[in-house]
Amino acid sequence: MNRILVIDDESCILDLIREALTKFGYTVETASNGRQGVQRLKDASFDLVLTDMCMPDLDGASIVRHVRRSSRPLTPVIGISGTPWLLEGADCDAILSKPFPLQALVDTVKQLTRISLSATPAPTIFPLSISAQPV
Repeated sequence: MNRILVIDDESCILDLIREALTKFGYTVETASNGRQGVQRLKDASFDLVLTDMCMPDLDGASIVRHVRRSSRPLTPVIGISGTPWLLEGADCDAILSKPFPLQALVDTVKQLTRISLSATPAPTIFPLSISAQPV
């Protein structure tokens, strides 16, 4: 089951995203500001981070920088903002413009978690026996 961290300073947005993603089988944790989000990232690992880009204490760009400098720099990050044109070069894996359709959110999360999981190297499996083939 994929673990997702959602960071937004608007509680109604947090509740809506948590409810929508939980219905699709994701485990969702929330943080109501950037500092709380960074602390959650330090305390646990997540398969995806979804962050508001404009927050008063620590903005989404700071969250993205924290993820990229962490021990899990390939964790996908979705930036959400009412001003997406200001996010050029934000190093997000995807950007959703507020308001966004919930289906767009779910589709983006599905795509990025699938890519993220497939980017994990497969374990090396050694054969139980080796049969010699004639040359």
